[in-house]
Amino acid sequence: MPAEAHIDPERAAFEAFKALPRDAPIEMLNLVALRVRAAYPEDRPEAAEGLTGAQAYARYGAASAPVFKRVGGRIVWRGRPELTLIGPRDERWDIAFVARYPDAAAFLAMVTDPEYRRAVTHRQAAVRTSRLIRCAPAEGADAFG
Repeated sequence: MPAEAHIDPERAAFEAFKALPRDAPIEMLNLVALRVRAAYPEDRPEAAEGLTGAQAYARYGAASAPVFKRVGGRIVWRGRPELTLIGPRDERWDIAFVARYPDAAAFLAMVTDPEYRRAVTHRQAAVRTSRLIRCAPAEGADAFG
């Protein structure tokens, strides 16, 4: 994996996201590489539990799911990455999925929700690096172009 970790959005990317249209459905491609051991801040009770990255990510999923559903989000595809056929050999992903939101405003509502903000601590502890790519749903899913 690359030395540079990508866990949270950088301010410039988040501002660019907010500048795009907010009133159309969006799909977010998620690629996640987990830490072997979760890295909670020392002042968090979970720091003493010795959780794996997978266990911490499962806690993130359980804690964030109610907010995700409340804003109208749903998983439209999920798979277990096995091999990168084209791409950097050192990029390996543990989790891959596509989340659909009714619109970008729903995604923004989720990531700013206080309940979600508490849940994201588990994601930050779990993730070694990730990619989160906003996509506009396209017509003609049976064609490449």
